[in-house]
Amino acid sequence: MTRWIRDYGVYAAVLALLVFNVLFTPYFLDAANFRTQLVQVSPIVIISLGMALVIGTKGIDLSVGSVMAMAAALTALYLGYGAAVALVVALIGGAVAGAAGGTLVAYVGIQPIVATLALLVGVRGLANVLVPQLVEFRNPDLIALGSSSLFGVPLIVIIAGVLTLVVAFLVRRTTFGRQVVAIGGNRAASELSGLPVKRVLVLVYVISGLLAALAGVLATARLQASDPTSLGMFIELSAITAVVVGGTPLSGGRIRVASTVMGALLMQLLSATLIKHNLPQSWTQMVQAVIILAAVYVTRERARR
Repeated sequence: MTRWIRDYGVYAAVLALLVFNVLFTPYFLDAANFRTQLVQVSPIVIISLGMALVIGTKGIDLSVGSVMAMAAALTALYLGYGAAVALVVALIGGAVAGAAGGTLVAYVGIQPIVATLALLVGVRGLANVLVPQLVEFRNPDLIALGSSSLFGVPLIVIIAGVLTLVVAFLVRRTTFGRQVVAIGGNRAASELSGLPVKRVLVLVYVISGLLAALAGVLATARLQASDPTSLGMFIELSAITAVVVGGTPLSGGRIRVASTVMGALLMQLLSATLIKHNLPQSWTQMVQAVIILAAVYVTRERARR
């Protein structure tokens, strides 16, 4: 039973929430509502994909929210050179932040939670120095990135879906994916077997930084404003929740990409459901806490076996 819950519990929970909302939430089946829910969850999905890779190595990345803010600041600073240039610069900034975290973990030997906590504070501070206040913009190319659709599906949702497929392929079908899982399962054995452990760890954090920066640019484009002070605040907790609820253990050695996406959808649906039924945000936080504890307990039971 525990194994079934671990493998399929998140899908059952999403289905149960959908059925509940169809029966008891007015206008839930409206296309506009589905569009809103998918658009809101897409940045969390994108960040959760990178977080799943990091947790798969028995690590953690607390800096993703700050990297989002830095990407927003860099976008605002370089938007005068064109949306494409601003996007590239923001992604480079995310990659550099990720490389810094990966280097601290892999080569300096600092615990991931400590290394990325330092980056959480430092990168957020840098973002606020670069752009100390909210900056609105009217660049049509960047606005299109956040608001345009393809065949009726928002572009931001399509990007999240494509990235999910890419990360799933990376984990399941490439040598790199197998190396990530092996390192998370037993780092010492991976080093003894000749795997490029340090290089893989750095690359994992670089990918996490890149995805966080992309999420930051997309969120900025959707809001049509750069606000490094608040953008991405606490989103690292949402990403970690999605990964853990999706069945990826904090002990590493296993990555569940599709379930991570479902975990993000579950948290989004839960929050939206409570809001639509006029329950305060504090209820959402308490329910999320219970779900996290249950998910960690289930994965802990698996580790014991």
